[in-house]
Amino acid sequence: MKRISLTITLIAASFLLGFTFKTIIANKKNTKMKKVTGIGGIFFKCKDPKAINEWYKTHLGFDTSPYGTSFEWRQIDDSTKKGLTQWNPFAEKTKYFEPSTKDFMINYRVENLEALVEELIKENVTILDKIETYDYGKFVHILDIEGNKIQLWEPKE
Repeated sequence: MKRISLTITLIAASFLLGFTFKTIIANKKNTKMKKVTGIGGIFFKCKDPKAINEWYKTHLGFDTSPYGTSFEWRQIDDSTKKGLTQWNPFAEKTKYFEPSTKDFMINYRVENLEALVEELIKENVTILDKIETYDYGKFVHILDIEGNKIQLWEPKE
């Protein structure tokens, strides 16, 4: 009888230990640093930014300025927090997208830009400039493996 009780206790203990270790490992995976949290903006080259702004204003109702327009939205995790996505046409001959030769650049919203840049450096990602801080957030530019320039933005909440 003692042997059966001991066997059942050992089986239950090993099950509980296994479950505990699985939970600990799963929680460690979930605490991995959040990188990109959304799209902060879409920038593209065009022949005539003023005409493009006007076309989008007239035909699609964009509330444009010389800097394009901003789309406001609510964050899914916390609907009390607003977010912005910027849409902006650039002159065809802009040098802002360099060294990329592409006609577009995407801005991604991120959390903790400094930590992300440290991680990207360790991963040998090309960092094009130093983090710059403005009253609306922090920015840095990187290149992906095909030479597309990417802007990373940590919004100031």
